[in-house]
Parts: sequence; C-alpha cells; structure tokens
Amino acid sequence: MRAMCRTACSGLAASATRHAMDTLPLTPNGPDIGRLAYGCWRFAATDVDTAHEKIVTALDAGMTLIDTADIYGADTDEGFGSAEALLGEVLEADSGLRGRMVLATKGGIWLGAPYDSSRDYLTAAFDRSLERLKVDQVDLYQLHRPDLLTPMAELAETLDSFVASGKTRYIGVSNFRADQIRALAAHMKAPIISVQNEFSVLCQDPIEDGVLSWCEENGALFMAWSPLGGGRLFSHDGTATDASVRETVARLAKEKVTDEASIALSFLSMCPGPVIPIIGTQNAERIAALGREPLPTLTRREWYDIVEAYRGGPMP
Repeated sequence: MRAMCRTACSGLAASATRHAMDTLPLTPNGPDIGRLAYGCWRFAATDVDTAHEKIVTALDAGMTLIDTADIYGADTDEGFGSAEALLGEVLEADSGLRGRMVLATKGGIWLGAPYDSSRDYLTAAFDRSLERLKVDQVDLYQLHRPDLLTPMAELAETLDSFVASGKTRYIGVSNFRADQIRALAAHMKAPIISVQNEFSVLCQDPIEDGVLSWCEENGALFMAWSPLGGGRLFSHDGTATDASVRETVARLAKEKVTDEASIALSFLSMCPGPVIPIIGTQNAERIAALGREPLPTLTRREWYDIVEAYRGGPMP
C-alpha cells in the first residue's frame, strides 16, 4: 500500500494539474481551504486503496478541508470509529497527504447515551480519535452535538484544554443553536471558528435561526452538512415544500444548462458567512467534476426564487 500510494500520488501530480478552486482562510491567520469540503460520513466500509483514491481526488479537486467524526461508520459492520480508522490508514500509508489537508473531526456522540460532553468522556474520546487517525494533532476539533447535561463552563474548559495541549489548533461546534453557541463562547478562551449545521435548498433554517448571523458577527465559517438535502433533491418523496423547491431548482438548472446539484451548491455559496458545503459523494469522478466545473452564477432574483419556494410565498 505504501508503494502504491507513492506511485499513485506522483502519477497524479505528473499527469494532471490540480484544480484551482477558489479558497478562503480558515481563520484570519489560519490556512486556506477550498470553497467545498470533503466529508467522510459514508467513508467507512471500503478498502484502503479506494479510500486513498477518494482523498487524493478530493485534495486535487481543491477540497482541502477533510471532515470526519468518531461516530462515522457506526452504522456499518466495522462500527464506531471506523471512518476515522480508515482515514488514519490512508494517512499512514501516504505520509504526504497530511500536509495537504486541513483535518477536522468531531466527538461527543456516544451510542446509547446519546450525548456526553463531560470532561472525562470527551477527553478520552478525542484521544481515541487521534489514535485512530494516527496523528498527534488535528486542525479543527468540533463538538458534534450539544450535551444538555454538561454546563457550558465545563465544556469550554475542556475544549480550551484541547487547544492548550496542542491536540487541536482550532475549535468548532456542530448542530448548535445560536443561543447555545453564544453561551459556550462566553466561557471560552479560544474562539469558536466554525459551525457545522444542516443547510441546503431543502433546509434553510440557518438563514432564519440566527446561526448564519452569528457566524458573520464573529468571523466564523459556516460548514453545511447534507448540502444536497440528503438525496431528497433528486427524489420524488417528501413534502409539498420539497416538491416546490425541486421544481424551482430544476427550472434554473435547465435554464443554465447545468444540473440540480450545481444550482443547490451555488445557492449556498452565495450566502454571507461564508458557507462551505461538505460534499459526501463516494464517486471519485463526481468529486473531480465538482472541483473542475465552476458553479453557475445565480442572479439575486433567482436566489430569492429558491427562498420563496421554500417559504411557500413571496418575501414580505
């Protein structure tokens, strides 16, 4: 595998020019990342060679932020932690990859609990993540979901300790409401540099719930999970609202001679924040295409057409 990775990487570098995806800084002084990120939610249950191909393709496409979590893979035969472990095998086999990526993981979900952000649990969970990933430090550690039983002051102390110890460079949160982010931030020494919540043309909550506004106010990135609606964008199921949004997106895709996914990603990319969609496709050709093909430009009217389809009527 080590020889294969070295050969594959050198071959890719020699035969292809890496895509010039637009970038932006993770923090004002931090590393640049691509305007799309690659997510490892469905990364488990595959072999190391295939996993390596996906990661290299994502990096070559400009998706330099690689996002995973300790719970990813829990729904597979390999079980809890398997997505991190697989990524760790890839990083161990091809030592040059770590320096090309901004590595992010998440913790705090415990099967059966369901959430535990206590200092003892979260510290042990993070240590296990580092072991599986075969690294001493990640760039971004995110609390996966808020634990309603852990006081924000205690959580802040734990997360600050991760930065102080060098286990992570930065802290983020996921699936937090705006008021929960403010409560946690009030106790932290380290800044919360990112929020990862669901956001798509079919789930526009962040526009209204104050989370996007909090990110703007505090200079934090918004990372959108399930940016294509978890497949609902391409199905005929769902609510009347889903159908209305799909119809609008399909119309715009036809007018612009592109596909629905590109319209959906363009919608997110236009939001202030900025918004970084996390791409979860396991198809290497699709990963490459997303980096190669520029997103279509939506007019202001077209962007609001999607919002109004979701709202079920015109803006006030």
